[in-house]
Amino acid sequence: MLYLLLYPLKYYYSFFNIFRYITFRAAYAATFALLICLLLGPWVIKLLRKRALGQNIREEVPRSHITKAGTPSMGGLLIIGAVILTTLLFADLKNLNILVGLFVLLTFGLLGYIDDYYKIRRNNPRGLSIKVKLFYQIIISTFVALVLFCFPANKEIATLTNFPFLKNLVINFKYWFIPWVIFILVISSNAVNFADGLDGLATGLLAIASLGYGILAYISGHSKISGYLNIIYVPSAGELSILCFAVLGACLGFLWFNSYPAQIFMGDTGSLPLGAIIGYTAVVSKHEFLMVFIGGMFLVEILTVIIQIIYFHLTHGKRIFRMAPLHHHFELCGWQEPKITVRFWILGIILAIFAISTLKIR
Repeated sequence: MLYLLLYPLKYYYSFFNIFRYITFRAAYAATFALLICLLLGPWVIKLLRKRALGQNIREEVPRSHITKAGTPSMGGLLIIGAVILTTLLFADLKNLNILVGLFVLLTFGLLGYIDDYYKIRRNNPRGLSIKVKLFYQIIISTFVALVLFCFPANKEIATLTNFPFLKNLVINFKYWFIPWVIFILVISSNAVNFADGLDGLATGLLAIASLGYGILAYISGHSKISGYLNIIYVPSAGELSILCFAVLGACLGFLWFNSYPAQIFMGDTGSLPLGAIIGYTAVVSKHEFLMVFIGGMFLVEILTVIIQIIYFHLTHGKRIFRMAPLHHHFELCGWQEPKITVRFWILGIILAIFAISTLKIR
C-alpha cells in the first residue's frame, strides 16, 4: 500500500525512490510488525483473558504443564494480524507471490482458529480430528499448487527446483509439482504445530526460519546474485522477503510475551499458517530441499512423533522416546523448559547458517 502510494512520488521527490529497494521495505516490515506486537500484546492478552480463551492441557503431556492451563491461547491472531498489516503496507500488492502468500496465511490461520475454538469452547484439548485438519490443509494446498503451476512468473522454471551441494543440478517435477507443493505445505504446517509445545520454542524457531527464507527469497529474486551463485533466478520472488521479514518481526514481538513463563500461546491459529508460509516461501524461492536444515528442528520434532507411533505399533506398546515430540522427551529426562528451548534455538541457528552456506558449497 505504501509502496504503491509513495514510490510513484519519486518523480517529484527523489527521497521516495528508497521504496524501490526490497531491503529497505523488508527491514521496515520487520520493525513495524515487531512494534505492533509489542504495543498490542498486553491488550490482546487482556482481551483473551476476558473472553476466557485459555489453553486446555492434554492429559498425556508432562505434569509440569498443568500450571499452564488457562493461559490465553489464540495469540496467533496477533502475529498474523501484524504480518498481514505490515505486508499490505510495504509489499508490492501487484505481485502474485505476495497475494498467494497472504491467502496461505488467512486460510491456514482460519483453519487453526477453528481448531483452537473447538479446543477451548468445546473443552476438547485435541480440537479438530487429524483427518479433518489434513483434509482442509490438502484442499488449501492444492489450490496454491494450481495457482503456482498455472500462473508462474516464468514458465520455463515453473516446475524446477534447486538441489543443494551439486553444481548445475536442478530437478524438474513436471506434473508431480502439484503433489510436491501439497506435501511441502502440509508437512511444514504440521511440523511447526508439533514444535509448539514449550514456551517460546516454536516462536523462536519460526523467527530463525523466516530470516533464513527471507534471505533465500531475496537472493532467488535478484538476477545478479542468483546468477553468481548459480541458482535458479525466480522473477518477483524477492518480494516475498518482505513477507518473511514481517513474520520475523512479529515473532520477535510475540516472543516478548511468549517466552518462559508464557503470558500467551500462539495456538494452532499461529502455528499452522506460519508453518505453511515457510513451506510456501521454500517452494516459490526454489529451495525446498533446504527446509531439511532451515526447518531442521521442526523436522526433528515431527519425525520423532512418526517414529514413536510406528515403533509403538510394531512392538505392541514399547517406546523409543519417553514422550514425543522430542522436547517432551527431554522434559521427562529432567531438563528444564528454558534450557530445552534455548538449546533448540541454538541448533536451529546453526542449521540455518549451514543452509545459507550451501549456496557456495556446490
